[in-house]
Amino acid sequence: MSCPEVHGLVDAYVDRELDVVTTLQFERHLAECLTCRAICEQHQQWRDAVRAQMPYFEPPQGLEEKLRARLRSDERDEDRSIPRQWVPPSWRAWAMAASFAVLLVTSAALFRTARRSPATELLREEVVASHVRSLMANHLTDVPSSDQHTVKPWFSGKLDFAPVVKDLSSKGFALVGGRLDYLDHRPVAALVYQRRQHTINLFLWPAPDSDSGPHQMTSQGYNLVQGTHSHMAYWAVSDLNAAELSAFVRDLE
Repeated sequence: MSCPEVHGLVDAYVDRELDVVTTLQFERHLAECLTCRAICEQHQQWRDAVRAQMPYFEPPQGLEEKLRARLRSDERDEDRSIPRQWVPPSWRAWAMAASFAVLLVTSAALFRTARRSPATELLREEVVASHVRSLMANHLTDVPSSDQHTVKPWFSGKLDFAPVVKDLSSKGFALVGGRLDYLDHRPVAALVYQRRQHTINLFLWPAPDSDSGPHQMTSQGYNLVQGTHSHMAYWAVSDLNAAELSAFVRDLE
């Protein structure tokens, strides 16, 4: 089982939805891949944190008996005062309907929050993991070149989009080359730049939104800048200081 396959099955694994064979293959990969194991453990922590924040109400002792007695009393009153041919909805029916509606709205809000935040956090960890892996595995570039007219055509036919490759050497960010990578459940372009002794990985792929961000963040000692520009999602990650990494993104835009 490869790293991209594991990334696509993290949710199902954490929720224990995988069959026995797939689970064994998944766990065999985790035993061999420290990066995927860290991503899976982080995802489990997010799920546990969300569940821990779910509200829980402990009813006081004797509440059930009081409610049952009150309901029986209301039913007797309704039987004496309301003709049998037409019985309007009791307050219990309205209360149950209102409670159900509130439950649906609350559950939807919690679900959106639980799905949105962990997804962004997981992607951030994927970006950092890809950056670290490119430095450790001696696989920084598939096409080593400082010429943007060499790097850009190399991606043709390998991706379903054409990444924008800019020469920023005049700004102090030298183009080193490019490679294929895998993030957010799809192949992406990874452009590599150099600032003094610091390597910058710039990940690009299409996005439905036109412009958003840039947003600065940190993870595991690395600085990241994330956003969307001209329907292209981008993540820049490096051990370069935050101010210079932000300047790099501004020069790109």
